[in-house]
Amino acid sequence: MAVTDDAILRVKRMILAGELRPGDRLPREADLAERLGLSRSSLREAVRALSLVRVLDVRQGDGTYVASLEAHDLLGALSLVLDLHRDERSALEVHEVRRVLEPVATMRAATRVDAQEITALRALCAEAEDTTSVDRLVELDAEFHRRVVAAAGNAAMTRLLETLTSAALRAEMWGETVRCGGVADVVAEHRAIVDALAARQPDLARSWATVHLASVQRWLARGSEPVS
Repeated sequence: MAVTDDAILRVKRMILAGELRPGDRLPREADLAERLGLSRSSLREAVRALSLVRVLDVRQGDGTYVASLEAHDLLGALSLVLDLHRDERSALEVHEVRRVLEPVATMRAATRVDAQEITALRALCAEAEDTTSVDRLVELDAEFHRRVVAAAGNAAMTRLLETLTSAALRAEMWGETVRCGGVADVVAEHRAIVDALAARQPDLARSWATVHLASVQRWLARGSEPVS
């Protein structure tokens, strides 16, 4: 095991054992390094790595603290990993995870969504139908899917699904959708999802979400289909 990996593991064990809790300030670098049997440079690298994934919070001039360790914050670091793996195979594998989870979230949303949220979703569809700006379509699409998933009432799932399609990939897909004249088809699928949610039909909502995400998968596999 690399020295830095060992250092990360030792700090993680302290957190898992409850020796360090969310909000706790880490001991002085020299003291913690001695306690863990590490060099100060190894400990410093471990702290830097754990801060990148939001396990630790380094406050300049104040010290290093254990972060909140909330799923919402920790899952945010996943977006960096996904942005760094944008080859076709990785993108397709990541989307397969989204295709499993999002229809389930959409099904759950059908039993929980309120009238105000339905109105907001319909407004997003209407604006998407009337705009030709790829940047705005990306924003509307991201907001549509975020709201649908959020209506399921699971914050961890919402944050996880937000990270599964990077802004760069979404922009690339919408650019192709605009070029091939497929915006109306995507909006029609969005509207079908909203109609199923409004009708409180969980199975239908899940089915439309599955159909909708299948077009994304086809695009990723062949690079030629309109997408969400």
